[in-house]
Amino acid sequence: MPGRNPKVVVVGCAYVDMAVKCAQVPAAGQTSVGTALSWTATGPGVNQAIEAALCGCDVHLVSKVGNCPFGATIKSVLQQFGVKTDFVFSASAKNTGAVLTLVDTEGENACVRYEGANSALVGQDIEAAEEAIAEADVCLIHARLPKESVVKAIITARLHGIKVILDPAGVLGPSSPGVEVSLPSEYFSVDVLIPNLYEAALISERSSANIRTAKMVGSDLVARGARAAVITMGRRGCMVVDRDNADHIPAFPIDLVDHTGTGDAFAGALAASLAVGDDLRKAVKFASAAGALACTKFGSVDAMPTKTEIIELMQKQEPE
Repeated sequence: MPGRNPKVVVVGCAYVDMAVKCAQVPAAGQTSVGTALSWTATGPGVNQAIEAALCGCDVHLVSKVGNCPFGATIKSVLQQFGVKTDFVFSASAKNTGAVLTLVDTEGENACVRYEGANSALVGQDIEAAEEAIAEADVCLIHARLPKESVVKAIITARLHGIKVILDPAGVLGPSSPGVEVSLPSEYFSVDVLIPNLYEAALISERSSANIRTAKMVGSDLVARGARAAVITMGRRGCMVVDRDNADHIPAFPIDLVDHTGTGDAFAGALAASLAVGDDLRKAVKFASAAGALACTKFGSVDAMPTKTEIIELMQKQEPE
């Protein structure tokens, strides 16, 4: 629509990320002396919302934090990037979600994730954001949230005819061959499902998948109801499958520094591109460039690229 910025609503979790450097990661019963401490806002919801905002969209984040200083800091960081926080709710009985990482001198690490307030996002919170969802061009949902909230967000967006992208990362716990993966049927009613190759294999109930079988795996997901599936495969690019075609989108060659934020950069940029009306394959190329750029910097929020940087990469080099 001329005269306005594209609008994206992101539904996803938020954490405070704390990293402690130490001589060695302590074993049970041991104590190690820390040499440095850093902390920042992170999480799929935070990162994806910031990426969409950096791509020029008006963005709302629907999430939940604790009524604590960490929660206030997360909101402040989002606001610095222009993300609206009207629907970043505060949970009275839970602290802000947290990721604590211990990193030794060799770069080895141990990590603990506390879901905290993210596990308290409920259907009423989605209902409170319904007007914003109804006015959006795209609703991007990350599924590491209570299933009932994810389902409510999908149903709400579909009710208003809003394009829905679902990132299923995080809904699949440790699995082994023969373990059935059961997801609500609503997860397959979305416009675009964006699993990585491993997740796609589990969701489609295949024992494994590789680049040669990615087309069939994507077709399985479309057959279950998704209008399109974009299977991300890292340096091997993406497989885009819909009811008409299956196309391989090559990755952009980069010097890998840190892959922490690549999936979130991809998802946020994909939502932004679809929000301006780009077709899916063009949007995937744009998102692939964003994901590649995120790999060239350390961290998550700090690694999210701007729209200008993404366009420059696309103009400067072709995908592999």
